[in-house]
Formats: sequence, C-alpha cells, structure tokens
Amino acid sequence: QVQLVESGGGLVQAGDSLRLSCAASGRTFSSWTMGWFRQAPGKEREFVAARRGSSGNTYHADSVKGRFTISRDNAKNTVYLQMNSLKPEDTAVYYCAATPTYQNWVRSASYDYWGQGTQVTVSS
Repeated sequence: QVQLVESGGGLVQAGDSLRLSCAASGRTFSSWTMGWFRQAPGKEREFVAARRGSSGNTYHADSVKGRFTISRDNAKNTVYLQMNSLKPEDTAVYYCAATPTYQNWVRSASYDYWGQGTQVTVSS
C-alpha cells in the first residue's frame, strides 16, 4: 500500500524559508515522478514542482521558480520542497503526489497517489 506523508509546514513571516518533506512507503519510488501541488482557500489545486525519477529532470511553476527547489533522496524514499523567500501568496495546503507513469507532470490528474497535505501560512 502506497503512503505519502508530508511534514514541515508551519507559520512563517514573509521572506522566511521552510523545507517540506514527503516520506513515501509501500514501493520503491526511485523511478517514479514525484510532485508538489498546493491549494489555497477558495482556489483550485495548482502545480508547484515535480521531479522525474528516471532522469532527475525537474520542473517548477513560474510562480515559484528561483525561490522553490524540489529534490529527492532515493535512499530515504523522500522528496523535499525547499521554499525560500516566502510570500503571503504562497499560503496554502501543500500536497505531495506520486505516479509510476510518465504523463504530463503538471496535471494533478496524472498522479495516482496523494498525501494528506501540510499547511503553510506566510504572514506579511
């Protein structure tokens, strides 16, 4: 049974940093595509970043490019989202997602497994 468990969220001030973690279990995820999405109150879930397991290629949404970085530690079955220079508009619930397929990695429908989410709140 695949499980994804996020951690690392919290309340921070604008300009601060946070690192989110997503611990995966139930499979060997080294070849999987892992992604981060977020959902703010009253808004649709949006893509943040993703990383291919096989190639190591990454892709970040324009809204976070240069501030957020996705990485993974295959030995620990963990994917990270380093978030720097946080802004109030980054406030959302952040979700980790995973898929063994090679579909469009910015679409939430491409992912088969999801974590429960972790809240990130950035005050101005």
